[in-house]
Amino acid sequence: MKKALILSLVVCHVLGWAWVAWAAEPFSQAQPSNITSPADNSVVRGIVPIVGTAVDPQFWKYEVHYGPEPNPMNQWTLIGVVHETPVVDGLLETWDTTLIPDGKYSLRLRVVNKTGNYREIFVHEILVANAAPTDTPTPTQTPLPTPTFTPAATPTFIIPTSPLAPPTATPTLARPTRSVLPEALDINAWRQSLCLGVELMVAILVVIALIFLLRRLF
Repeated sequence: MKKALILSLVVCHVLGWAWVAWAAEPFSQAQPSNITSPADNSVVRGIVPIVGTAVDPQFWKYEVHYGPEPNPMNQWTLIGVVHETPVVDGLLETWDTTLIPDGKYSLRLRVVNKTGNYREIFVHEILVANAAPTDTPTPTQTPLPTPTFTPAATPTFIIPTSPLAPPTATPTLARPTRSVLPEALDINAWRQSLCLGVELMVAILVVIALIFLLRRLF
């Protein structure tokens, strides 16, 4: 009786460990989950939309990660948040590549079901090149127009038929012999100006005397 009980406990213990080991490994059943963009060996920059499908008959959640290429230490960084809604041919996540150095990276889509099993899809050799200049179109050269030459006009010579008229003498201006005298001076105007100047001088002297007087008093 004791042997049967011990055997039952051993069998249950082995089955329990087998269940834990099986549940911890990714399920291998074929699923339509995938990443359609970006593809392998893509060159990306800026904000990159990650497009694909994340579904499962017992869907629980999905996550999108990125990691360096190569990735010997199996280091992955979550992009965005954990999603609990399945996606079919739509936007899985948005990847801001301006936050990471330029270089090669991998993407990983992990779809987890309610039993704890999960499926992983990878995209490899994605080149992030934010510092690289974008390709610019080569300007096309417009051919120059061919110059056209216009022949010069033929000069025409007119031969006079009648004898030339004698030249007309040019009049010479004579210097005036009398000088123009200035008009007579206006004595009254000079007298008024002189009186005005004297009055102005007297007024200035009076002002200066008042200033000196005020300084002495105060």
